[in-house]
Amino acid sequence: MFDHFSIAAPLYDKIIRIYDHERICRLLRLPANVRLLDAGGGTGRVSRRLYPLSRQVVICDLSQAMLRQAADKGGLNPVRAHAERLPFDNGRFDRILVVDALHHFCSQQEALTDLVRVLKPGGRLVIEEPDVTRPIVKLVALMEKLALMGSRFLTSLQIVRILNDLGMVTHVENDGRFIFWVQACKPKKKT
Repeated sequence: MFDHFSIAAPLYDKIIRIYDHERICRLLRLPANVRLLDAGGGTGRVSRRLYPLSRQVVICDLSQAMLRQAADKGGLNPVRAHAERLPFDNGRFDRILVVDALHHFCSQQEALTDLVRVLKPGGRLVIEEPDVTRPIVKLVALMEKLALMGSRFLTSLQIVRILNDLGMVTHVENDGRFIFWVQACKPKKKT
């Protein structure tokens, strides 16, 4: 498959929209002394502002070109890996963030399963995705399909069902336009 992100990497931060920093911080409950994984974090456009609010930020992405951009921002720890096969121990991270990336993962089911695996009990996972039920996002999905990007958009309900099946407690917020956030908490182990 053609590597669209290697070509886009140098311009990515300039052409991709600004994200809702305050909402992400609220959903992740930052600032806090936590280890944060930004899965599909690319250039670190989101993580660079979260780094001062946490103990450690690791960016995981498949695109080496995107990760080079992240490394240049300083303070971020880039790791090249599939979200479906993360090279981390169980329960390694207190917080996990996936911003506008889940639809690019090869297998959302496998990726979500592995993200839950590396999340600590009591930890929080936040996923921001375009709402494919909205006409503008349907158009974006069609354009990505025509560009052979391999994207597969899930609805918030589909994501919630997968996470609930993995034992997560979920909540969905919607911006009322074309973005939603799935917040999922991993229950603490019973003693």
